[in-house]
Amino acid sequence: MKVKWIVTLVCLLMFGVATADDHGVSWESLNEGQQQMLSQFADSWNSLPAERQARLARGAERWAGMTAEQREQARSRFAAWRELGDERRARIRQRAEEFHKLPPEEQERIRKNYRQYRQMNQERRQQLRDRYQRMTPEQRQRLRDRLSDRPRHRTRD
Repeated sequence: MKVKWIVTLVCLLMFGVATADDHGVSWESLNEGQQQMLSQFADSWNSLPAERQARLARGAERWAGMTAEQREQARSRFAAWRELGDERRARIRQRAEEFHKLPPEEQERIRKNYRQYRQMNQERRQQLRDRYQRMTPEQRQRLRDRLSDRPRHRTRD
């Protein structure tokens, strides 16, 4: 039962907020796999907020579609998330929210830069981190501006 709870939370954290209509997701509309995965919520399903029902249903569906390796990676990420302090998790949530407000082009630029960074060897990444840590806030901003393909975008509302 504890594993199902962890799985459910992982799905919620990994896949973000899904939208739901005012009526939510009925228990009967869930497929058998989703109902099995979410069985701990069966008795209280109708009392859950519509948004939470949608997140849980979507997370259970995504979990069912994962390979064993992807599930293990998700468990590992969730374990690392649980080890973070409340303040650190709040900062991460805030930054994720800011990222999702950016225009799609800006999001893609950030993803591309991150992929390039991840492809660097460990030594080069450490050199860049060290160099960045030594910069003043003004130098960091100039670097961000220089690396940007175009002027910085304002966030979407």
